[in-house]
Amino acid sequence: MRKLTPEIQSIILLLLLSTIFSSCYRGLEADLVIHNAKIHTMNDAELVSEAIAIKDGKIIEVGPNQQILNKYSSKKVIDAGGRELYPGLTDAHAHILSYMNQKLSVDLVGVKSYQEMLNRISVYQSKKNKKIVIGRGWDQATWGEKNLPTNEQLNKAYPTVPVCLYRIDGHAALVNDAMIKLAGINPDSIIAGGSIEMKNGKTTGILIDNAMNLVQKHLPDFSEKEKIQTVEDIQEELFQYGITGVHEAGIAFKDIQFFRTMIDKGLLSLNIYAMLLPSKENTSFAEKNGVYRYKNLSIRSFKVFGDGALGSRGAYLKKPYSDDHSHHGLLTTSIGEMQNIASLCERLGYQMNTHAIGDSTNSIVLEMYQKVFEKNKDHRWRIEHAQVIDPSEIALFGKFGIFPSVQPTHAVSDQRWAKDRLGENRMKGAYAYKTLLKSYGMVAIGTDFPVELTNPFATIKAAVERKDQSDFPAQGFYPNEALTLIECIKGMTLWAAFSSFDETRLGSLEVGKDASFVIFEKPLSSMKTDNFAWMTFILGKSVFSADSF
Repeated sequence: MRKLTPEIQSIILLLLLSTIFSSCYRGLEADLVIHNAKIHTMNDAELVSEAIAIKDGKIIEVGPNQQILNKYSSKKVIDAGGRELYPGLTDAHAHILSYMNQKLSVDLVGVKSYQEMLNRISVYQSKKNKKIVIGRGWDQATWGEKNLPTNEQLNKAYPTVPVCLYRIDGHAALVNDAMIKLAGINPDSIIAGGSIEMKNGKTTGILIDNAMNLVQKHLPDFSEKEKIQTVEDIQEELFQYGITGVHEAGIAFKDIQFFRTMIDKGLLSLNIYAMLLPSKENTSFAEKNGVYRYKNLSIRSFKVFGDGALGSRGAYLKKPYSDDHSHHGLLTTSIGEMQNIASLCERLGYQMNTHAIGDSTNSIVLEMYQKVFEKNKDHRWRIEHAQVIDPSEIALFGKFGIFPSVQPTHAVSDQRWAKDRLGENRMKGAYAYKTLLKSYGMVAIGTDFPVELTNPFATIKAAVERKDQSDFPAQGFYPNEALTLIECIKGMTLWAAFSSFDETRLGSLEVGKDASFVIFEKPLSSMKTDNFAWMTFILGKSVFSADSF
């Protein structure tokens, strides 16, 4: 028998060691391996990879196909078929509970006329026969009307049944005389931060902002069973779009327990970052609990309404409206109240997230937020909407660490009448998402559903193309303020996580972070809005699969 040369012996030894080493690699266990994907990690380096391994709900490695497949064994291995995989999308400003109420009320979204609104109410009442009728979602701009409607036709159709119909933005309501009588509203009624619209000494039926509180307490609630089922349906809708988290922009004290109940029953796996409305009960909750986390429910902020909406002329402007010189909007929360909430947030380590539409409200809030920066450079206090800003003040976002939270679909929805409300000069600081990004370095992006659709691809198109779903306008709405596709996606992933202090768990696909991600049916594009999730995962578990339909 020939004696092996030292060189051949070395080669054989290396092959044996390689085989042993490879066997050890394949022996590492994972709960899930996904390969043959185009994985957008969304980390600072914007790394794109091919495969990912997950264990105990966490990411344990991202890398090339062969590296992951050779290293890990898993009972569940998914071939993504070359599809794009991203961190789960976060809607950084939305209203699950308002959407729930809308679905349980008369759906008035998209009605094209006053008569169509009455027709929808009639169909609803023929089935429900409610003692008090609640509807949500009308927008007179879709009727071709610039002015808010009055209640004459509503009174004729429903002379005795109280009716309350909320505008799409939630900042105005149309009520009939029966509702006005039930609520005890009269021409002398005064409400701070709100307006009861009058004409010839008589109420028109339009209630603006805080004036809606006069009827709110008279409206019936829905059953818990109805609410839970509807929120489950909403969650499924969001999962189909690849949305795994929502910043819930304003909840009452009772809503905390509602979310906890759904979580305990295993019915809510969506990540919820909830902003507390500044009630006495919520203030006591924050004082007692501080920064709070209950499984997938996180609370460490207060939502404050600084003013109303531009569509109902409730946004607080520095100068009168261009299409109504009689007023310039109103503050819905006094400066003193806002300062008190700011002091509470600073003391508790909470965010203050203020709804600010008009340039006057934004100016007031920017000045207020500057003071916390002197004590905490990383406070991340947010301005929600940041919709109309004096151009000379946009630099304050970056200078004082103020986080802009924006909803791009508002720009393409409001384009029908925004210039009428503001005039050309004020449009220079309106819907200025690119300028805000340059100032602060990040923007958190949401939809504000149900004011807008839950569809994140419509948000992407609005942000990048500055067009609505029908490709209007052809040249884009103030296209100089467009974001890039990667900037928009960061606003819905990594930057959204930063805006809620969740960047160590969410927002990018890196080792140690939650395995919450989406595989899309089609490549992400700013041109198309007809995309969906192929599969959606939260903590490594599939919560939606298109193949199951």
